[in-house]
Amino acid sequence: MKKRKIGAARLEVSAVGYGCMGLSHGYGEAPDKNEAIRLMKQVYELGCNFFDTAEGYSAGANEELVGEGIAPFRQEIILATKFVIHPDEEVSTIPQLMKAVETHLDASLKRLNTDYIDLYYQLLLSDETF
Repeated sequence: MKKRKIGAARLEVSAVGYGCMGLSHGYGEAPDKNEAIRLMKQVYELGCNFFDTAEGYSAGANEELVGEGIAPFRQEIILATKFVIHPDEEVSTIPQLMKAVETHLDASLKRLNTDYIDLYYQLLLSDETF
């Protein structure tokens, strides 16, 4: 599969990435856990090395599922996940914002059962978040 370089770090990702949201919700009935894990393995074997999830997909359950599914080949892929600062989180100062990001990141790392995330980015709920 063709590769592309993205971001300042020039991460080398497959031209086709795998958006994992549908493994837990969003596109009709989700596959069962074993089928979802089989699908992730098959996608990897077909040459896809870019897997994308988010803490908000099924309230974190998608990250847990993805973490289990990619475990055998975690070192070989680029893993992306997203977080959201919710309006009720206190982030009116830079230190508060940094603490909130750290809290979200730590939770994602735990759910994904990994010690690093290759691409971590924020989704905004609205312009009023900050």
